[in-house]
Amino acid sequence: MTRRNRSREPIPIPPPAPLPEPEEIDIPALLEQYRAGSVDLVVVLGPTASGKTRYAVSLARRLNALCGAPMGEILSADSRQVYQGMDIGTGKDLAEYGEIPYHLIDLVPAGTRYDLFTWQAAFEAAWREVRSRGGIPILCGGTGLYIQAATCGYRLPQIPPDEELRAGLEECGIKELRGMLLALRAVAAPGEEPADRHTVPSSVLESKRRIIRAIEVARYEDTHPVQYTDYLPKHPYLIGTLVDREERNRRIDERLDARLQEGLVEEVKGLLSSGIAPEDLVYYGLEYKFVTQYVLGILSQEEMRLLLANAIHQFAKRQMTWFRGMERSGFSIHWTTV
Repeated sequence: MTRRNRSREPIPIPPPAPLPEPEEIDIPALLEQYRAGSVDLVVVLGPTASGKTRYAVSLARRLNALCGAPMGEILSADSRQVYQGMDIGTGKDLAEYGEIPYHLIDLVPAGTRYDLFTWQAAFEAAWREVRSRGGIPILCGGTGLYIQAATCGYRLPQIPPDEELRAGLEECGIKELRGMLLALRAVAAPGEEPADRHTVPSSVLESKRRIIRAIEVARYEDTHPVQYTDYLPKHPYLIGTLVDREERNRRIDERLDARLQEGLVEEVKGLLSSGIAPEDLVYYGLEYKFVTQYVLGILSQEEMRLLLANAIHQFAKRQMTWFRGMERSGFSIHWTTV
């Protein structure tokens, strides 16, 4: 029998985990580490609306000034900025880069599916190309899985999408999907790295999309020969952009309203008019999911604005949870306020 709380007292909500202590980043010392070879990649990470891009551009300019030459170049670690035409919703803010070169943005047309295997190869090529010219690569973004794939040398499988399988799995609930995956693969303990390529990171279980992809990969692996990427781990210096929760949520709300004013709805209408199926835009999540539902008449404008803001707040919270999990698994992140 389920026990009900008959007390009139509200159920206490546990306080949020404390934020990490910020520090001042010694940029001249960081440059010396890079020149000495103990660092071969600078990473700027953080939740959405924490000022990552602004900080990465500022860092590149500081390094340029110290070197007396243009050295810093930014590589995007944003899983949605690879798509052309998805500018406002993904917050590309290309004007913010100014004279600083950037990479891994606008790689493929919107409406296509771009996987981690392909991105990892593109990152590796860009990283090598920047270093071959004597530049300093700065990886900047909030997609934790991409950052780990870039820095840890993950061996990823090259497996084609199975659209029929995906469509069938989309009909299942997340609990059912978790059960399917657990029947196929072991799952690493929270905060631990997978023991081998057949073990799934625990974080995969938090996302329906990632569970579906993991099932797709597992089923294909078990019946086909599979090619894997084979890139060496990097020696990154990780900088986290830190902002308290109230300020972060305020920035998210302010930025969302600004993007709606800048033409986010019109951007989505244009993508739909270009022939991209609504379900493909919904697949990209957040802005594209809720604005598409508004354009199709499923949501009112007020509902779209409220649901989208809440979804971005939750997304930012999950990003911070991911990054703190990276720390527990051995990453050293130097948090700084922006």
